[in-house]
Amino acid sequence: MTQKVITFGEIMLRLSTPGYQRFSQSTELDICYGGGEANVAYSLANYGIEASLVTRLPKNDIGDSCMKELRKYGVNTDNILFGGERLGIYFLETGAVARASKVVYDRAHSSFSTIEPGMVNWDEVLKGANFFHWTGITPAVSQGAADACLEAIEAANRLGVTVSCDLNYRKNLWKYGKKASEVMPALVAGCDIVLGNEEDAAMVLGIHPEGMDVTSGHVEAEAYRSVSQQIMKQYPRVKKVITTLRGSINANHNTWSGVLFDGETLYKAADYQITHIVDRVGGGDSFMGGLIYGLLTYEGDDQKALEFATAASCLKHTIHGDYNLVTVDEVEKLMGGDASGRVSR
Repeated sequence: MTQKVITFGEIMLRLSTPGYQRFSQSTELDICYGGGEANVAYSLANYGIEASLVTRLPKNDIGDSCMKELRKYGVNTDNILFGGERLGIYFLETGAVARASKVVYDRAHSSFSTIEPGMVNWDEVLKGANFFHWTGITPAVSQGAADACLEAIEAANRLGVTVSCDLNYRKNLWKYGKKASEVMPALVAGCDIVLGNEEDAAMVLGIHPEGMDVTSGHVEAEAYRSVSQQIMKQYPRVKKVITTLRGSINANHNTWSGVLFDGETLYKAADYQITHIVDRVGGGDSFMGGLIYGLLTYEGDDQKALEFATAASCLKHTIHGDYNLVTVDEVEKLMGGDASGRVSR
């Protein structure tokens, strides 16, 4: 049976400095496209899942170029709307060692930010879908986007479509007069699966992990059991809470793992040492894409689904650009313990 996933959010033009150059140094910028929900769709399409992105693009050459990029990697574009003034942009300066990466947004008045409820026929779009996925970035963009997202979640709930959410708190995006804590709870209430880290849970839902210092470079999986339990108590519809565990030694060296709580058991994935990060942007999205694939493919085996998500996102750190261009075979090979990087002949 064909598996079908719908994602909803803004895709942007990414302009990044080459290598580890600073904005003030660079005389050129590398171009690609990306955004939280689009990155999830890229991953799923790459794994052979039918993935469709619902977004809004300007009807110009940049919007057309973005469409072609999505199609190139197998993402369904049939549900994309056209209108508005421009494609949102973000600039990326990649950090190194003790210098953190920087992102500068230029997305005001983008086509997606002017989306409104009623523009998308969600009953039609979600017909036959297994999953609907959104992130906390979408309702942060504008009131219209938040309202359209709620409209989609309610339709998915009505149609029996599993709803997944990455809380994805971005403090620099909430600028239209609402706080995340005012908007997000109503949306999360309609979710079956929630992904987030300690900052997301605190800033979006007011839920805090206990006994952990996230700046120490080391995170303990057990510290998230109480967070997961609090989320499930506050939002009874939620069936699984997943947390990515990133320990930041420096900008180039992170530890990486994840936990999944199903209301009874706290599953823990393998730990990875990512010592030479190529590009960490999209790491969480690649985790979510891997998790949805794992939940659909290894139905009933949450441990294996979690291991797939963690291995897939570990590999994403070796790939330049927003989206994860690895195969199922490569992910499963790493899951099996082969991290040698030997040439495949």
